[in-house]
Amino acid sequence: MLKTEKPMADAVERAPVSPAFLAEAEAVVPRSRFSGFVITVVSVASFLLIWQLCAPLINPLFGSYPSAIVAAFWTLAGSGKLATALGESLRPFAVGYALAIVIGVPLGLVVGRSRALEAGVGIYVTAGYAMPLVALVPLLILWFGLGFAVKVAIIFLMSVFPICINTWHGARAVPKTLIEVGKSFVAPDRVILRRIILPATLPYIMAGLRLSVGRAVVAMVIAEFFTSISGLGAIILTSANNYDTATTFVPIIIIMLLAVTLNSLVGVIERRVAPWQAEIAGRDQ
Repeated sequence: MLKTEKPMADAVERAPVSPAFLAEAEAVVPRSRFSGFVITVVSVASFLLIWQLCAPLINPLFGSYPSAIVAAFWTLAGSGKLATALGESLRPFAVGYALAIVIGVPLGLVVGRSRALEAGVGIYVTAGYAMPLVALVPLLILWFGLGFAVKVAIIFLMSVFPICINTWHGARAVPKTLIEVGKSFVAPDRVILRRIILPATLPYIMAGLRLSVGRAVVAMVIAEFFTSISGLGAIILTSANNYDTATTFVPIIIIMLLAVTLNSLVGVIERRVAPWQAEIAGRDQ
């Protein structure tokens, strides 16, 4: 029985693979991504259509509808106010979020690989993540004033802790056997950190970046509400005070699109720097 099964297994292994089968297998990833994009477009279009059809039922003082929002968008864009406000909002956002990445990732790696630092510093990181940072805004205004610096500080504090915590737990989750392999080849600690720990932690780091994007966008608006009223937050407050709900929705939708775009950008970067993660998770199928 064993003698007959082995030739059959060898025949299966040596059987030529059809080129048509290979082409179909290679087309799985683009087709799945294309179908996902189509589903997203249909979902958004259906939502906007239903919203627009409900326009006669909406009181302009309490809500708006897509066509009115588009008209308000073109009015703001034509006057130049929208571009100016967007630039004022993005400058502190970019600086604060970049500082959160530069500080959060190394801090998370160090805390995750050192038991002493985890015991001494980890409690502050966890407490900072759980603390309502909006309550610190008045204190931050006393420290940094009402200008650019306080906005950067608010965005930084709102986004650094998710990055640090995810990196921290990712560094802790690195299999001990991988580190032992590096030590068996007499690799120094910095090489183990760069070649073993950092690649294994990359999926956790990217997850932290995804989580922190949303918090950073929220912090951007909070900073504009509570400090010098400027940027997209100023448009929201001014139009809301004037009961112009259509104009109010314009910066709100732009902020939502900004968060979605940045989240997708992080996903693209993740596929570039950690392509094996998609294969392990089966997201490429």
